[in-house]
Amino acid sequence: LVPLLHRLQDALVATGLHVALDLPQVAVVGAQSVGKSSVLESLVGRDFLPRGVGIVTRRPLILHLKNLPGPGVKSWGEFAHLPGQRFENFDSIRQEIDRETERVCGPNKNLSKDAIILRISSPHVVDLTLIDLPGLTTVPVGDQPVDISQKIRDLVLHYIRKPNCLIMAVSAANVDIANSDALRIAREVDPQGNRTIGVLTKIDIMDEGTHCMEVLEGKMYPLKLGYVGVVCRSQKDTSQGLAFKDAQQKEKEYLTNHPMYRRLMPRCGTQYLAKVLNAVLIRKVKDELPELKNRIMTMLTRTETELAGYEDAGDADQGAMILHLLSKYARNFADAIDGKLSPDDVTHGQITGGARIHYVFHDVFAKNMMKINALEGLSDQEIRVVMRNAVGPRACLFVPEAAFEILVKKQIARFETPATQCVEMVFMELLNLAAKCDLPEMTRFVRLRNMVLEVVQKVLRNCLEPTNRMISNLVQIELAYINTSHPDFNGFSRPQAQQQRAEPPPKAEEPPEESANGPGSALGIFSSLMPFGQKRLPDDTPAEVTAAVRSAPSFQPSATEGSRELTIIKNLICSYFDICRKNIMDSVPKAIMYFLVNTSKDVMQKELISQLYNEEKFADLLTEAHDIPARRQRCREHLKALKNAFSLINQMRDNQMTSGAAMG
Repeated sequence: LVPLLHRLQDALVATGLHVALDLPQVAVVGAQSVGKSSVLESLVGRDFLPRGVGIVTRRPLILHLKNLPGPGVKSWGEFAHLPGQRFENFDSIRQEIDRETERVCGPNKNLSKDAIILRISSPHVVDLTLIDLPGLTTVPVGDQPVDISQKIRDLVLHYIRKPNCLIMAVSAANVDIANSDALRIAREVDPQGNRTIGVLTKIDIMDEGTHCMEVLEGKMYPLKLGYVGVVCRSQKDTSQGLAFKDAQQKEKEYLTNHPMYRRLMPRCGTQYLAKVLNAVLIRKVKDELPELKNRIMTMLTRTETELAGYEDAGDADQGAMILHLLSKYARNFADAIDGKLSPDDVTHGQITGGARIHYVFHDVFAKNMMKINALEGLSDQEIRVVMRNAVGPRACLFVPEAAFEILVKKQIARFETPATQCVEMVFMELLNLAAKCDLPEMTRFVRLRNMVLEVVQKVLRNCLEPTNRMISNLVQIELAYINTSHPDFNGFSRPQAQQQRAEPPPKAEEPPEESANGPGSALGIFSSLMPFGQKRLPDDTPAEVTAAVRSAPSFQPSATEGSRELTIIKNLICSYFDICRKNIMDSVPKAIMYFLVNTSKDVMQKELISQLYNEEKFADLLTEAHDIPARRQRCREHLKALKNAFSLINQMRDNQMTSGAAMG
């Protein structure tokens, strides 16, 4: 299965589809100087990784290991960016890694997520896929960027957060396991430790009398895949050119002779680590095979649909293509309003189309209408003045109807503002909906897309004017006739008025003593005149009386005058205001739906065809965007890679079934 997995990854890496598919792989994570590179070279059996101080690995290295059985078979490597060129000298492989890193990242200490893919075929390796990631660091040193720690962390998380990525967390045994950077970052994405395998290096250089048995046995920080202790070549061994075969023998002798580690000898060492990683990877591939096949099928179908949308316009009937696109766009627009959702709209988890218009009607407009206070802007003093002016020189026995109409009309007129705002909001929702109804096939015809949106905006604006006029008319209709006979109006009927008239007047209080300016004096009489009093008085009129009459136009009713009538007219205003509010809340959405939404939906296809279906415009409308040929070619490459991947998935399934039958 693993060689087929390598071929599957190779087929997808060139197009970048391996990221979307989330193929099973093993990511090697560890802090700098914990021996991560030494472990990888021990698994390969050759020196091939760059060495140096500071950050050496600045790009992920995807390492495909393939076992070549047979005597006398040479080891060799091949890079994905240099297909067909074999490297039998592993020093040349190291140099090529440095050169390719410099090409993408530059000579400074920048990082890149673009991976280097290296395939190594050797009789000394097991089938395996490893990803060597930059070593975690805490403090920038030398000329490293200040945010280098965060950049490395983000790069590592980019790979290990994927559910199908197995994490090989490398830690040094001579450092407290609680301070392991590898286990700390692995726990963030795998808190249960289900896909993390721990590797302890430098177990041979721990302080005398100490050991890491509790860690290897999983007693301190348990991992489902366990821990493996390894003894890699020291810097002295590397400088002296100790062969990997001799280093493995030296590792075996150390583990066998150690008084504590020898009982764990079958589960320690580099060779055991390679076997464990191979077994875990194969098991992961088997578990994910059905899901991988489903994902590839989904991507294959989507890519075929996209490629069909990139059909060369010169090879098709241009008139038929434009007619098809315009009709399909108009149908999508109508379907979106009517609630016929596409699968993409369902998965977005947001209301869209006609549901947005419903939200505007019943959540925005309705709430704004209910917030309007029937008496807002009307002071008690203003109501008293209107009531007094409405009766002229006569005494006010009951609430004057004229005053009621003046006041209630003033309040009803306030409904026009939220109603007009509702129209504008629905208009904007339709504009947004028109942009979202854009067809995938139209993305390559920029001119056609722009002209379609221009026609749609024109149609909507043509519908906007009669809609606003109707909304204004609805408010004017309410103002035109105050129907006090409405069954829901809490007014005073004739029997109630007669009953009020028959009620005995309240007990009169004893009049206060008259003063010089009291009712008994000439000044008191004239001071109670309304503003319509006589301005020109006889020449023999006393001066104080003349001053009182001329001050009459500035008369204001007292705060206690007509308190009962004031309460009654307030109740009447609130009652009739609620009736009109219900009428407006019911009629405004209906008017908007008829004049704006339904009309634009019904005439959309007719307007698009009448304005854009012109043979002289076909060539201009079907001019492709400059990037469409490249996107078409990329889509063809993706389709080819996905078909190849689907074939490999079927081979994996067949191999799995064959091996299962053989075991049975």
